[in-house]
Amino acid sequence: MFSLLVLITIVLGVVAAVQLSKVYQLAAKLRNHREEDISLADNKMNAWLMLIWMFVFFAGVIYFYVVYGDYLPVSASAHGNDIDMLFMVNVVIITIVFFLVHLFLFYYSWKYYYREDRKAFFFAHSTKLEMIWTIIPSIVLAFIIIFGLRIWNDITDVVASENPVRLEVYAKQFDWTIRYPGADNELGFSNYNLISGTNPLGIASDELIIGKIAELDEEISGIEKKLKEEGDFLPPSQLEALEDKIYRLQRHKLRINDVSTSREASSGEFKAGKDDKLVKGELHLPLGREVEFVFNSRDVIHSAFMPHFRAQMNAVPGIPTRFKMTPTITTDSMRVMEDNPNFDYILLCNKVCGASHNNMAVKVIIESEEEYQAWLEEQKTFSETLGGEGETDEAEESILEPVAEK
Repeated sequence: MFSLLVLITIVLGVVAAVQLSKVYQLAAKLRNHREEDISLADNKMNAWLMLIWMFVFFAGVIYFYVVYGDYLPVSASAHGNDIDMLFMVNVVIITIVFFLVHLFLFYYSWKYYYREDRKAFFFAHSTKLEMIWTIIPSIVLAFIIIFGLRIWNDITDVVASENPVRLEVYAKQFDWTIRYPGADNELGFSNYNLISGTNPLGIASDELIIGKIAELDEEISGIEKKLKEEGDFLPPSQLEALEDKIYRLQRHKLRINDVSTSREASSGEFKAGKDDKLVKGELHLPLGREVEFVFNSRDVIHSAFMPHFRAQMNAVPGIPTRFKMTPTITTDSMRVMEDNPNFDYILLCNKVCGASHNNMAVKVIIESEEEYQAWLEEQKTFSETLGGEGETDEAEESILEPVAEK
C-alpha cells in the first residue's frame, strides 16, 4: 500500500511539473518574452544558484567520503598495508585536485556571469601559465609513479623465504584447481598435451605419457577402421574430415613425444608430479608463512583476485605468472574482527571470461601451521587419484619412440 502511494505521488508530481511548465510558457508568450532572451536578473540568479550549489555539492561529497570512504576490506597480508597506503596517497591527491578544480569552476561561474557592459578579455597565450600547468602535474604524476613502483618492487622483488608454501592455481572455464606439492615440496612438470579427463592439469609421468599415446593410437585405429569399412560410401566432406582428424591426432602424438624426448623420462620433474595434490573448492594456507603462487590457464585469460590479501594476478594460457604473499590473519580471527561467524576469504576471477564467469569462486582458509599440515596430509596424491599406477616397465618403452608424421 505504501509503495502504491509513493508511486501515485511521483506520478502526480511529474504531471504538476509538466502543467507548470506549460503555464510558464503561456505567461512568457503573453509578455512577448522569447525563451532565448535572458535578463540580467536571470543571469544573476543563476550565478548565485551556482555558488549555493557548490556548497551543497561539496557537502554531499564529504558526506559520502565519511560514510563510504572506508571501502577496502581489512588487509590480511604482510604487504596489504603498503598497498592500502598507496591507495590512500592517490585518493588524497585526487581529492585535493577535485576540490580545487570545482572550487574555481563554481567561483568563476558566479563571479563572471554575463552582463551587457562587460566584454571578454582576449587572452591568446601565456608561457608562464603553460609552464605552470605542465610542470606541476608532471611533478605530481612522477611522484605517484615513483612511489607506486617502489611499493610494487618491494612486494614483488622480496627474496623467497627458506621454506615457502609452493602451489599452482590453475584456471579453466569455469573453475579453479589448486595443486600442492608433495613431500618433496616441488611441483611436477606439466604440459597441455597430456591433459585428459583423469589428468586435468596435464601432469607428466612415464606411465601417463604411455597411456596418452596408447589412447591416441586407439582413436586413430578406430578412424582408420571406419575409413576402411565405410570409406567408399561416405561423402567427400566426411572423408576429408576423418583424414584431417587422423592428421591432427598424429601431430598430437608428435608433440607428446617432443615432451618426453626433450626431458629425460626418469628426470626428477617427471617423478615430482606423482605426489602432487589436486584440490577444488578450497584454498588452504598457513598463517605467517610465505606463499609462492604459480598461475596457469587452460583456455582464456582469467584473473585470480583475493581482495583481503590485496593480491591479483592474471592467469594466462601458456605463460605461467607468479606472485608472493604472506597471510597475517586467520579465518577464525577475521570472523571475530568482522563479527560474522560465516565470514570466509575468497578467491575470485576478475576477468569476464565467459557465460559462467560468476561461478569461479574458491573459499580461502587461513589457519595455523599445524591445522594446515593436518589438512594437507588428508588430501590424496595425484597418483592415488589415478589408482596408483606403477612405474613404466621396459616393454612399454617402445611406445615412446618418435612417431613419424603422417
